[in-house]
Amino acid sequence: MGTRRVSKPLQQALEDLLVERYGANWHRGDSGADLRTAIREFKADYLDREPVEYDDTTAVGYAIYHLPAYYAAVGYVLSTLTERGLLPRSIRVLDVGAGAGGPALGLHDFLFGGDGAGDGGNDDDGGNNDDGDASGIDERAASVDYHAVEPSAAADVLDRLIDETARNFRPTIHRTTIEEFEYDSVGQGDPDDSNAADAGDSDTGDAGGFDLILFGNVLNELDEPERVLDTAFEYLAPDGSVVALEPADRNTATGLREIERAVADDGDEATVYAPTLRLWPDATPSDRGWSFDVQSDLDTPAFQQRLADGHDDTEADVEPDAYRNVDVQFAYSVLRGDGERRYPFQASRDRHARMAEMDNHVTERIDLLGVKLSHDLSDDGNSLYRIGDGSQSTDHYAVLTKESGLNRDLAAAPYGAVLAFENVLALWNDDEAAYNLVVDAETVVDSLSGS
Repeated sequence: MGTRRVSKPLQQALEDLLVERYGANWHRGDSGADLRTAIREFKADYLDREPVEYDDTTAVGYAIYHLPAYYAAVGYVLSTLTERGLLPRSIRVLDVGAGAGGPALGLHDFLFGGDGAGDGGNDDDGGNNDDGDASGIDERAASVDYHAVEPSAAADVLDRLIDETARNFRPTIHRTTIEEFEYDSVGQGDPDDSNAADAGDSDTGDAGGFDLILFGNVLNELDEPERVLDTAFEYLAPDGSVVALEPADRNTATGLREIERAVADDGDEATVYAPTLRLWPDATPSDRGWSFDVQSDLDTPAFQQRLADGHDDTEADVEPDAYRNVDVQFAYSVLRGDGERRYPFQASRDRHARMAEMDNHVTERIDLLGVKLSHDLSDDGNSLYRIGDGSQSTDHYAVLTKESGLNRDLAAAPYGAVLAFENVLALWNDDEAAYNLVVDAETVVDSLSGS
């Protein structure tokens, strides 16, 4: 479950930080102009695939622009674990490249609530928030030993915002790179021990046991992401999860899939839990892998609106919308070391065509299993969805030419759902160098999961 808005306490905390640093009219004058310039510059650097250099102003601008979408995205991904009861309420978390705190605060509100932003989880008291307050935070909902790894000036923003979290969310910020981070320094810890969050309080020397390791929009910035992930798995609890998120654009989303495949398909510890399930146990994908989720836009946070309102035409030839970022579009990967998969379904050679062998089936009607790996990609005309079964070396798209009660699940199923196709027509699309799976009135599509 996700959210349509940034919680009011978090919005207020960021507004307070802005007022503390720049004054009540932070969005106007030199401070507002500097923040807008910082946003334009790091957006341009991103498009040019240049590294972003963080000073104090850039870090605050980054929080204004990026924090809301990152905050929202993490909740959608974590819900894939809570639906299976695989995210404990007493939890040790390592947040790599924590930035200004989007993933951390999204995790917090997902677990504890916060102005209605949480998931509710497995509430032992039947949903009664006797220990909550007007903010919607349920202080008893979880117990979190949280460790952030963040070397840049964004750590100062994180430090300020994380002060507003529940008392059972116990943070430690490690101002270093993940390559230099000493896992052993934090010990094994105990999320029910109020001293566990202090990095120096443990002398166990055993650094195992992180239940959740987050990589929020950082893997593509690392020089050796596969090595970093391999090391992270050494310190993951046996039933823990590694969650990686990246922006939805082609470079970062496909980069995430390359990293995922290097670790899960070429290694021996990690398996893919979601969303790009391997439906054939002896196969691995090698297509482009440009797959990302799309959720409802956020309501524009007040701080983004104020910054946009402060823009004037003398600053730059851009529209005020350049400072609003409410799209929730993200690529993600959930990896585990215990072999768990979000959905247990596997294809059968007796019943299903294999995407790796689709060339043998062109112009035939076939049955197959596939994971829905996109929203509707069509600009107009027939709806178009990316599909994968974990064996594909070429892009496959399900094309809905005639919707019926028998195939309605193709459009209705959410991202990541496993779909069973019956009597779908396989064609080669030479223009796109891809296979089209034509879903018409003769085709049956059933969602086996995720309905």
